Amino acid sequence: MNRQAQAVVLLLLGGAVVRASVTDLYLRYVKEGLRPFLVAAGIALIAAAVMTLWYELRPLLPGRGGTPSGQGDHAEPGEPGDHGGHGHHEPRVGWLLLLPVLGLLLVAPPALGSYAVSQAGTTIPGDGLPDYPALPDEDPARITVLDYASRALFDAGASLGDRRVHLTGFIATGPDKRPILARMVLSCCAADGRPVKLGLTGQAPVGLPDDTWVEVVGRYSDRVGRDPVNDAEIPYLDVETWREVPAPKRPYE
Repeated sequence: MNRQAQAVVLLLLGGAVVRASVTDLYLRYVKEGLRPFLVAAGIALIAAAVMTLWYELRPLLPGRGGTPSGQGDHAEPGEPGDHGGHGHHEPRVGWLLLLPVLGLLLVAPPALGSYAVSQAGTTIPGDGLPDYPALPDEDPARITVLDYASRALFDAGASLGDRRVHLTGFIATGPDKRPILARMVLSCCAADGRPVKLGLTGQAPVGLPDDTWVEVVGRYSDRVGRDPVNDAEIPYLDVETWREVPAPKRPYE
């Protein structure tokens, strides 16, 4: 791979990063607040590629003699710079940079889902708040899966009371082969994603394939299960109603 090829690959990579950043695609990989940094990184890659191409092709412009850097006269056999009659090339491993480009442009993987849930134990960051804020006034109160799980475990449902809550998550198969509601939580990017799992009682969704997104309305349940992956506690939700919904633009909490 010569420098011109390197610059083209770098240009494609930078363009793919910018394209993912200005659409909702980047939300499959990182938290929403990191968008400005991704845009800046993509622009920097594009700028570096353009400057490299300019440096390489400048000698070919009208009125300028010479040949692109790295493609000049070869050294005579036996002289310094001779490589057995072959020009110097950068390591071929550089072509592997095309893989993330193709991944972003052609076959972008989906957000973490039920498979990640089955491989990792449920995690609720922190040890809970000493005093949870009041739920939203709307009925049902729209809160996150993480918020419900934290209140149910660390506050024993005191801040939930008998209020109805509205949660959005995806279906995964629980340890008892029954459906659970899950949502992935990120600290930075998908590499550190951890699931928050909720057991479901009452009118729980049945017959849905894994990774189906649903909205559920229910009330606090004092039932608590155990995650066989890490033996952590899994709170339950007593479901009253549910409906299938499209995957949200922001799949992570």
